[in-house]
Amino acid sequence: MRFLAIPSLVFLLSACGSDEPPAATQSTPEPTPMADTATAAASPELCLDAGPQTPRDISNTMGLNTVEFPMAPPASEMNLCNIHTHTNAEHKGPGFSVFVDATDSGGYACNETAGLTEAELAPAPGAYEGVEPGQTIEVHWVHTTCPATPGPGLGSCLTEGCENPQFRVEAQAFLVVNDPDALDFMDMAYQGNQVGGRHQALSIPSNTGEPALFRGSTTGPSYTQSSCSPFQVTWNVRPSCAKLDINSLHEWAESGNVFEETKSHGVRQLVTAPELLAPIGE
Repeated sequence: MRFLAIPSLVFLLSACGSDEPPAATQSTPEPTPMADTATAAASPELCLDAGPQTPRDISNTMGLNTVEFPMAPPASEMNLCNIHTHTNAEHKGPGFSVFVDATDSGGYACNETAGLTEAELAPAPGAYEGVEPGQTIEVHWVHTTCPATPGPGLGSCLTEGCENPQFRVEAQAFLVVNDPDALDFMDMAYQGNQVGGRHQALSIPSNTGEPALFRGSTTGPSYTQSSCSPFQVTWNVRPSCAKLDINSLHEWAESGNVFEETKSHGVRQLVTAPELLAPIGE
C-alpha cells in the first residue's frame, strides 16, 4: 500500500459546477462500466497514479486503488465548512439508479421519479436555481478538521496554519418536489449552529439507510477518469432518496445563507475503473 500526500494549495472540493440548468430526467442508455480490470489497467487514458476517485456506485464495494490515507473522524468531531448541492446525484446507489445522461448536467435520478403526482411536479420558481420539481439533487455537507468558519466556497474549509487537514463529506440524494409536507431543507441548514464548540448542520438525514463509508476525492464536472482529482476526502453516502420541498431550497437561498449558495451545481460522471476506486468496507 502507498500513501499520497494531501496537496496544500487551493482546496477544490465539488462546488465547481456547471452553470447550465440540468436536463430533465430521461432514459438515456447508461455507459458500460469498465469491469474488465485488465482492459482498464491497459488504458492510457486512466490516471493510474492518482488516489481513489469519486463519485462511484456505492452498491459496488470493489476497488483496486492502492493509495491509502487515514479516514476522517465522524462529522460530529469536525467543523462544517460548506453546504452545496448537485443536480442530479453524482453517485449511483440503490435508491438513485436511474441514469440521466453523460453530460455535466447528467448523473442519476431517484427511482421514484416516474411516480410523482401532478401536484408534486407543479412549477415552483424561486431564488434557488438549477433545479425544478421532479429532479434529483445530491447535497454535500462538507466538514474539515481545521478550525474553520462556514462560508462561501470550499476555500472556507482551510485555515492558515492548519497542517494536514482531513475532509469528510456527508451526502444525501433528494427527490425535489413541490410539497410543503416533504422535508424542509432549512431543518438541515447551518444557521449558525454549534455543538460542543464545533460548527454543525442543524441535522443530516439518519433514516435513509446505512451509509457507504469510503475513501475518495473531490467531485464536480472538471474531473474525469483521465483527469483525476488529487485531493483526499472521506465520503459517507446514504443509499436511499428522500423527498425534499423545493420551496425550502428557495427559502435557503433567500435567507442569505453564509455559503452564498443560490444555484445547484453540475456533476462529475461516475468513476467505474476499479483502479480508480477504493474498496468499501476495508
